[in-house]
Amino acid sequence: MSNRAAIDATVPTTRSEAGAAHIIVRNLTMAYGSFVLMRDINFTVRHGDVFIIMGGSGCGKSTLLRHLIGLKEPATGEIIYGEVNFTRADPQTRENMLRRFGILYQSGALWSSMTLAQNVGLPLGEFTDLTPSQIREIAALKLALVGLSGFEDFFPSEISGGMQKRAGLARAMALDPEILFFDEPSAGLDPISSSLLDDLILQLRDSLGATVVVVTHELASIFAIGNNCVFLDADSRTQIASGDPKDLLANSRDPRVRKFLTRGREGSEELGHHE
Repeated sequence: MSNRAAIDATVPTTRSEAGAAHIIVRNLTMAYGSFVLMRDINFTVRHGDVFIIMGGSGCGKSTLLRHLIGLKEPATGEIIYGEVNFTRADPQTRENMLRRFGILYQSGALWSSMTLAQNVGLPLGEFTDLTPSQIREIAALKLALVGLSGFEDFFPSEISGGMQKRAGLARAMALDPEILFFDEPSAGLDPISSSLLDDLILQLRDSLGATVVVVTHELASIFAIGNNCVFLDADSRTQIASGDPKDLLANSRDPRVRKFLTRGREGSEELGHHE
């Protein structure tokens, strides 16, 4: 059962052909008061990309994600989704656009007092007119898509950290989003669980036809799922690279980029598998 028809028909659509621009960030400056965290950020995310926001600690990766989803306003610059200027949009348009976003926070951010099915059904109850039985059915379907069939009535405390991340992903998919945003999805997971989550992200990107934006510093994930990226540098307070991470590894001559993508281990055959 699709819940797309139940969502407000006034939401501006940004779906398009794969490879077309889906998100454009133009001349973005991120600041806290007078302190400029990052300036002159420019990049394009194409439809169907798995776009990686990467860089060292303190460079503003999660802050950039908060700008993209409207939790923080740019000091200057703009963010455009398809043909809609998100930065300049009126509150109602922005609220409607947000219904097309699915967000997985670092902790999973599940409500501990709710079952997994109730957590997944929460946005459906808030933004659609579906009946409780229909919401339950869709929640069960989303949980099944992430390998949690049969866990509908479990509470978050009763499942593992990796399962909590997958449940959070199921909730992020509840409204059939056009864009999925992930903030450090592999944080706290063992390498096997992290690899399985990477595989799941790619499968869901393909099945949903969604664009995926991921904040991560995990090399294994960067190279396994990313086909486009922006690299933020804390020292220069701007981006110093963009493009396919594999191309940057092979061709970038910037020592800061190479050091990050090799963790200082030039020539290692195990890039990304040692954290």
